[in-house]
Amino acid sequence: MYAATILCGASLLRGWNIQEYAVDFITRLLCLPVPAYYSGSDSEFIGCAPLLNTLIVGISSVDCVQIFSLHGMVPQLAGSLMPICEVFGSCVPNVTWTLTTGEEISAHAVFSNAFTLLLKLWRFNHPPLEHGVGEVPPVGSQLTPEYLLLVRNSKILSSKNTDRNKRRNSHSVTVPSSSSSLHPVFLDSFPKLKLWYRQHQACIASTLTGLIHGTPVHQIVDGLLNMMFRRINRGSLSLNSVNSASSNSSGTGLSSEDVSSSPKLPAWDILEAVPFVVDAALTACAHGRLSPRELATGLKDLADFLPASLATIVSYFSAEVTRGVWKPVFMNGSDWPSPAANLSNVEGQIRKIVAATGVDVPSLASGGSSPATLPIPLAAFVSLTITYKIDKASERFLTLAGPALESLAAGCPWPCMPIVASLWTQKAKRWSDFLIFSASRTVFLQNRDAVVQLLKSCFTTTLSHNGSVGALLGHGFGSHFNGGISPVAPGILYLRVYRSIRDIMFVTEEIVSLLMQSVRDIGLSRLFGETKLEKMRYGHISLAKAMTQVKLAASLAASLVWLSGGLGLVQSLIKETLPSWFISVHRSDLDGLGGGMVAMLGGYALGYFAVLSGAFAWGVDSTSSASKRRQKVLGAHMEFLARALDGQISLGCDWATWRAYVSGFVSLLVGCTPNWVLEVDINVLKRLSKGLRQWNEEELALSLLGIGGAGTMGAAAEMIIESDL
Repeated sequence: MYAATILCGASLLRGWNIQEYAVDFITRLLCLPVPAYYSGSDSEFIGCAPLLNTLIVGISSVDCVQIFSLHGMVPQLAGSLMPICEVFGSCVPNVTWTLTTGEEISAHAVFSNAFTLLLKLWRFNHPPLEHGVGEVPPVGSQLTPEYLLLVRNSKILSSKNTDRNKRRNSHSVTVPSSSSSLHPVFLDSFPKLKLWYRQHQACIASTLTGLIHGTPVHQIVDGLLNMMFRRINRGSLSLNSVNSASSNSSGTGLSSEDVSSSPKLPAWDILEAVPFVVDAALTACAHGRLSPRELATGLKDLADFLPASLATIVSYFSAEVTRGVWKPVFMNGSDWPSPAANLSNVEGQIRKIVAATGVDVPSLASGGSSPATLPIPLAAFVSLTITYKIDKASERFLTLAGPALESLAAGCPWPCMPIVASLWTQKAKRWSDFLIFSASRTVFLQNRDAVVQLLKSCFTTTLSHNGSVGALLGHGFGSHFNGGISPVAPGILYLRVYRSIRDIMFVTEEIVSLLMQSVRDIGLSRLFGETKLEKMRYGHISLAKAMTQVKLAASLAASLVWLSGGLGLVQSLIKETLPSWFISVHRSDLDGLGGGMVAMLGGYALGYFAVLSGAFAWGVDSTSSASKRRQKVLGAHMEFLARALDGQISLGCDWATWRAYVSGFVSLLVGCTPNWVLEVDINVLKRLSKGLRQWNEEELALSLLGIGGAGTMGAAAEMIIESDL
């Protein structure tokens, strides 16, 4: 165990030259093969409990989880943790083990540590995205146990094929390993984990149902309630007394004396009952039969009894807050903790952080003196979290509850997140910078106009500083800097905001609009020193300089689209948003003031923007799995171009913009992504080439046919003959 401690310590965190091997070794140690001489009836994991617990605790910190993620080992680690959770969660905790530190652990402790780490890997606390783009599911829906196991099994299969090819080439003999880490596993292999996961999903989807009086689950619920609220002088609290006016215990569950002396129940059985326990306690508090302080103390007792239950508590509170059926409670300092001590300070610092974006921060207290309010599930959740001590023992559980609390409060109406930040900064001043920064992002989540203003700040900052990454992303922030909290760069703010934007399609449309506005500003010399519009008439503006700025703006736009919605949003942009933009009518007020040049620059910007977005999503070749979707989307867009050139579609945009877009888009396909052209229908390529010839773009038309494959060779030969090229 000393070796395991060292392996998960300096070797993993600071051993850069051996870190990859340490990550792989730890993952293999967590799924030890069954010894050939083993003949016991219990799982082989039981005898290794001290070693497994040491390894799991050693890699539970945020830094270690990030290291596993950077090495791409999260799926393998999850696959190693699932059997540990299944085994120790099914054990009655009647055996303890003593660690080298003198600490005694039970099956509950090993299970809680493994289960908590597993949940961190698939980030179950993040609310599912309520939008999907095109035919691609949202990213949030892929962060599931099934997805992690699918990736793990895929990597194992790929590794086996590679090893088989090596052995075939070298004619060497390798002894096969019996380690479970080399075999595919599926969620059906872990029935208890699967049952909990289905209950977790059901809790998110609808209110709790299915608890039948007298069943084992009902008995456990009643017993846990008695354990949690045994200190209440007015008598024991049971499920019946919570949900009705009666205050007598049903008597069917465990007695309070049995529960208080560590009830011998498997962890999975307890987790199945926890949602009903929390629902009963929260209902009692909402109806005045339980005080907020008693509620927080009872929940903390439950989490101390089985730390893994904190995950189910988080799941329940997250679901209930989003339902919006609970009345808000006043955070007045008597019933619930009060944020008044530093709420105004938090508001001032939020205003400083977002100052560079020009967004107005709503006042945290309407009327100036009304007390702060939170939905009761959120108030109970934050009250529970602030009962934890800030120490190493509580860190692995706070790192599970903390992100959930942040994302949950951020999704509630303003000013829930600033109130939560105020409460937590009173407890942990060293976290104040992080908490206040997290609160500042909710300014943008409550207001579409604020998101648009933030995107506009990203364009303005990037173009006015000639593409400086430092200007866009900043150089850090915090109260430890000289002068304290200062305005944060818009790029960093957007990186913290975009994941929580629900209507992502509106972001795409705004990015296109801001790109065209930036092109207009570039064309009028507003961003590089020219002040007289008359100079535009005589061509005094350097076209090369303008094109450099246009490409910079288009690159930023493509990066923002790809960052905001990934593959699905890019495909929606090319298949739907851009064609709709060209069909729509766009009026210009620049006639006679360089309007033609601005229109032309706009077309080139959109062409560069479209190709670069596609390259981000699909790659320039066909090696990535995403490239399989390219043919359908690109084919639809090229068909739109061909129909417009044939006169079958009426366009609303400026003709110069349309011509520049088609010429620029096709030129980039020919010069940068010739593999894309091979996937386009031959007849579409011929129609495009015909349209380009009508614009006297014979060389570009010929180049398009030249890389179109054997099917376009005849059309290319005819063009050469007709043009005497």
